[in-house]
Amino acid sequence: MLSNILEAINNISLAPSISNNLITTYSSGIRINNVGEGLETFIKDAFSNSLLEENYSQKLLNYQEVFSWTGNQNHPPDIMIKNSDAIEVKKTQSANTDLALNSSYPKTTLLSSDPMITQDCKICEEWSEKDIIYTVGHVNGSSLKSLWMVYGSLYAANHLTYKVIKEKISEGIREIPNVELAATKELGRVNRVDPLGITNLRIRGMWQIQNPRKAFNYLYSDSYENFELVSVIPLDKYNSFPNESRLKVENNSLISINDILVKNPNNPVQLIEAKLIVLKN
Repeated sequence: MLSNILEAINNISLAPSISNNLITTYSSGIRINNVGEGLETFIKDAFSNSLLEENYSQKLLNYQEVFSWTGNQNHPPDIMIKNSDAIEVKKTQSANTDLALNSSYPKTTLLSSDPMITQDCKICEEWSEKDIIYTVGHVNGSSLKSLWMVYGSLYAANHLTYKVIKEKISEGIREIPNVELAATKELGRVNRVDPLGITNLRIRGMWQIQNPRKAFNYLYSDSYENFELVSVIPLDKYNSFPNESRLKVENNSLISINDILVKNPNNPVQLIEAKLIVLKN
């Protein structure tokens, strides 16, 4: 089964009613606790051609065929496609809200060496680096109003940009005299802060990144009242997809595709060739 962002966009175009009520759609077949889980299931179904599949057992078989990893709430990523991209799913209740990434800084790509990734994720398939898609859904009530899907290489700076900040903060913590530091994946952990030795201090990073709707507003401003999907894909990535997948979106009357130039996240005066894909249902 083919699975990539173009297949997902085309699949979403064929199931326009599902975005209107995520809870109703999924509560009967899959137990979900909130709209965020419904959004993640919607994304999994889109990438596994399961949006119109009513048999839950068949959905699970589709997931098994397409995905090598379907996530851990506290560790990135949410989804990994076998031998292909990783997907991070974020839900916002306001159209322009910044995205909370918590302890994990923004990723231009996903590296298996990232300490924030679980061991099970690292060994779920043979991989060292994956392109990552940030998938951001604006949910109003139980309806998905818009969906942005952007590649990390056009959205986040290189890994060193963020690692330097994190390491400098950790170095500063280690320079505090007379503290007992402990090994941690966080910015720092100080044990036995008080004379009784019963208080510990965990120092965590709380990363945020601007909503792609704002970050890419120089490329596109959405004003559509119904559901709208906007995707920004590097040109070389777009051209790497199978011809079959490209033809599906290029021949879909609901989808528009335009050539654009995107600011390089590492040097904004340099421009990167990309495709802007918009689906309106």
